[in-house]
Amino acid sequence: MMGGDTAGEFTSHGLTPVLNTPGDISLWAAHSRRIGGASAILALDTGMHRLGLTPAEVQDLAGASDRLDGISIDYVMSHLACAEDSGHPMNDEQRHRFDALRNTLTAAPASLANSGGIFLGPAFHYDLARPGAALYGVSRATGAPNKMKQVVGLKGKILQVRVVDSESTVGYGATRSVPAGSRLATVAAGYADGYLRSLGNSGHGYAAGVKIPVVGRVSMDLITFDITSVPSGALAPGDDIEMIGEHQTVDDLADEAATIGYEILTSLGQRYTRKYVGGDAA
Repeated sequence: MMGGDTAGEFTSHGLTPVLNTPGDISLWAAHSRRIGGASAILALDTGMHRLGLTPAEVQDLAGASDRLDGISIDYVMSHLACAEDSGHPMNDEQRHRFDALRNTLTAAPASLANSGGIFLGPAFHYDLARPGAALYGVSRATGAPNKMKQVVGLKGKILQVRVVDSESTVGYGATRSVPAGSRLATVAAGYADGYLRSLGNSGHGYAAGVKIPVVGRVSMDLITFDITSVPSGALAPGDDIEMIGEHQTVDDLADEAATIGYEILTSLGQRYTRKYVGGDAA
């Protein structure tokens, strides 16, 4: 994680690093002593094998605690691998391993629960929880027992409405046919904006309270919806189609894309106009 001037960058920007390796600890300890002390978070690997000190490295550190001289440990943390599955045995295995490892170190506040870990109960909460996707209403991929309130909405603006005069195919590859008389709306969004290509012929939106399917492939910049079921005249160029919102949650869209809500949220691109509402939003 650290090298060169990285340690100085943390200090100049008021950031607290997470130390994952013995090398991180050595570099941050040296920097901390130079500036008269600094805080850090110590990460332990309890079974994910992704980031954090291994059990052997924790034992080495416990036998040479002076390696932490100059560092104030704000939290000792780890990360759960299977928190979205409340019945998975690895949850308790990781919690017990976390307790055993951190008890060999100098006492410090602890943090284990991500979004899914919060729903596993108080035994996983410790001193600090780290909710992520749950803050945005993702339920299924976080193991939430109840459907959570959506705080994200996504709308696409209609560029063109057309009536198909004969049975025709729609979009690249001619993957979908629609009958004569179908009404189609083309929306200014596509996979370049994070509306995943896998939603072609499987995704849905809502307009005038009516569920409308994506027809044809999702293009880079465009999506076509079949709005035949929407009352005639109810939609025109400039109107919006709801792609995430009151009628369709992040989880719903993720199901249609055969993925999880995390990927939907993190894929939304920078070309969307963002509006923040409620609270202190201006």
